[in-house]
Amino acid sequence: MKLHLVFLRGECVLPEQLSLLLRPFSNGWNLTEAIAEDLDVEIRGAGWHFIWLMGSFARLGFGKTREAAIQQAVESALKKVTRQCNASELESVEVARYPGFHLARATVQARQIQQGTSMVMAGA
Repeated sequence: MKLHLVFLRGECVLPEQLSLLLRPFSNGWNLTEAIAEDLDVEIRGAGWHFIWLMGSFARLGFGKTREAAIQQAVESALKKVTRQCNASELESVEVARYPGFHLARATVQARQIQQGTSMVMAGA
């Protein structure tokens, strides 16, 4: 999983002209193939805003493979992102290997995609 990938909540509204490939990820989140910096350019080009919010969430995950440990850590971190945020960015991943398993620590950053400049949280 690449750093700075963007996750969108299932109910996240996007600009009409923005076409993203979304893959269901976990617990109402979809994984985009977009890197945050590139998505920011596209969203701003459509006249919308991709807002960085205070609050990052780090969680641990473990698995028999590196990928399984990362998946579990990211899923756990996304559960901590407040429901009012409609997007999140994978900020960092650290993985340690132990005999028989991998331990990952993933950090996600809360983000908000919206049309206006005033802070309007999803569900508000």
